[in-house]
Amino acid sequence: MSRAEMDALGWDSCDIIIVTGDAYVDHPSFGMAVVGRTLEAQGFRVGIIAQPDWTSADAFKALGKPNLFFGVAAGNMDSMINRYTADKKRRNDDAYTPGNVGGKRPDRAVIVYSQRVREAYKDVPLIIGSIEASLRRIAHYDYWSDKVRRSILLDARADLLLYGNAERALVDVAHRLAAGEPVQQIRNLRGTAYVCKRLPEHYRIIDSSHLDVIGPVEAPVNPYVDTRTEACASTSEEGAAEVEVATVRLLDRPAEDGPAVIRLPAYEQVRDDPALYAHASRILHKETNPHNARPLVQAHGDRDVWLNPPPIPLETDELDFVFELPYTRLPHSSYGDGRIPAYEMIRHSVNIMRGCFGGCTFCSITEHEGRIIQNRSEDSIIREVERIRDTSPAFTGVISDLGGPTANMWRVACKSKTIEAACRKLSCVYPGICKNLNTDQTPLIGLYRRARAVSGVKKVLIASGLRYDLAVETPEYVEELVKHHVGGYLKIAPEHTEDGPLSKMMKPGMGSYDRFKAMFEKYSREAGKQQYLIPYFIAAHPGTRDEDMMNLALWLKRNKFRADQVQTFYPSPMATATAMYHSGKNPLKRVTRDSETMPTVHKLSQRRLHKAFLRYHDPDNWPELRTALKKMGRADLIGNGKMHLIPPRQPAKRHATVPAGTGTFATQHNGLPRNPAKRKSRVRR
Repeated sequence: MSRAEMDALGWDSCDIIIVTGDAYVDHPSFGMAVVGRTLEAQGFRVGIIAQPDWTSADAFKALGKPNLFFGVAAGNMDSMINRYTADKKRRNDDAYTPGNVGGKRPDRAVIVYSQRVREAYKDVPLIIGSIEASLRRIAHYDYWSDKVRRSILLDARADLLLYGNAERALVDVAHRLAAGEPVQQIRNLRGTAYVCKRLPEHYRIIDSSHLDVIGPVEAPVNPYVDTRTEACASTSEEGAAEVEVATVRLLDRPAEDGPAVIRLPAYEQVRDDPALYAHASRILHKETNPHNARPLVQAHGDRDVWLNPPPIPLETDELDFVFELPYTRLPHSSYGDGRIPAYEMIRHSVNIMRGCFGGCTFCSITEHEGRIIQNRSEDSIIREVERIRDTSPAFTGVISDLGGPTANMWRVACKSKTIEAACRKLSCVYPGICKNLNTDQTPLIGLYRRARAVSGVKKVLIASGLRYDLAVETPEYVEELVKHHVGGYLKIAPEHTEDGPLSKMMKPGMGSYDRFKAMFEKYSREAGKQQYLIPYFIAAHPGTRDEDMMNLALWLKRNKFRADQVQTFYPSPMATATAMYHSGKNPLKRVTRDSETMPTVHKLSQRRLHKAFLRYHDPDNWPELRTALKKMGRADLIGNGKMHLIPPRQPAKRHATVPAGTGTFATQHNGLPRNPAKRKSRVRR
């Protein structure tokens, strides 16, 4: 990170320099540490420029000119989500900065950093990555400017974009550049995107640039097609073959026709036509399975942005290798005693997997990590637990988490590799759990037991989000979790109670929640413990009406929950729910001019109202709720009885309330201490 460190290592130059918007923490939960250590293991000399002063190019010259390329990343979060709340208010803090100080990274960090890199060394290859670049790889709706922006590749003037978890592509790029290959010729790597002026001649184009035109007439293959239920329900070879034929028919065309590329509606089209934007979003999400995804191309003026198919998931031994590189698991020494909240939160946690097949429309995990679970081996996980015990001076015997994007998807996968390779469904658990999904979570039970049996480990907590509809399929797993791995509170995410918004989120109904709650309470009693579920809910999600939020508030009151902090829907780039928010169309179904139009919450006043329903118990919200309930014809909910939602008058004496934030902390008003400040908050994905 400095010339002095380069001198101490005997380096005259760096091969690769990575610019990041986060403080540098050498821990496998931080993307730049993974990138740096992976490249180091391949023999490259890697420099890190963390949170540079972006007002001039000087800071970008600190380590000199790299021999191979500059890599630019915003950090572990999109810089706009990091800097602004869902109400577009600037945050004063930054969990990825020493001292939790805000303002240490610019808006649209990838673009700004890339511009400064070009100013410093215009002839050095520039490669962009991280979740910010990943979610902006094509034309995307930008919530903060309320418009559709073009691919970040063009604004950053980058040579190559790496999306998703890109270790394999990154290593290939580095070696090919080191061998003297020009970056402009690196065009065939999975998980990459680039700008071109003409398409490869051997590709045939499936024109999906207009509504209701899905491929050429003579080849009725549909990028919208889902795996057929009757075929998917069969795990036989015949059933698997039927699925493969139904979903990959394009590949059966004569070889001389060449491979196919899908042309999305152009940037100018999706910019001006929200329905076409939803149509493009639907196609992109149908092409996220790396085993059957086809390349995508989108015109931006006289140039095209080409997206290669997603990367093939890492095998277990490859993922073990990445996580067992020689991380110090510490922030860089230059930060001294500066506290980095994001590091404090995960310093003693262990990531056991990647990916998520839940398909929640408001979440970006699928677009970034994919829906096929990548698993670490049990031995590798235990070795990391032992390293934490042996090397962390702050370790008190508590592993704060064994998890990942979802706590209980480790080693859960499709029963048939053939069906998995052909499937285009967006979720394996919605609208119900797929019959081909192996839901057995007993391997996790063995992992948990082995981890807590490690000498020196007193407690192993599970803090990652739990997919409770999956958990109830293995009651023994719920018992193990509740009796041994809950620290008094367990967070789960029903997100809503009403079918309208739940169907747009691709989340299960409350029946699964009720089943899990019954198990949770039963096993807590058997263990002789007072433990509580903390449910998360979202306000103002696409598909949500005022009546839906009112019914959710009534459910909260009936169940004696008080949400001290609430989550308002945040339209992140490329998410399916963001396409709903922008277009008013439902891209979970075929998009036409006459297709379903859904309610969306755009006005700030309505967003505040939906948030107020979640905090029905806060006197500050009562005037607004009284007005709304009267307009809705539900003045019967105003009163002082148990059946009423809010009282008719303001209290004579105001009580201090916890200010609303961006997370959700629901507390049960039944004697449970209500002090969320004593609990560590977690950044929600």
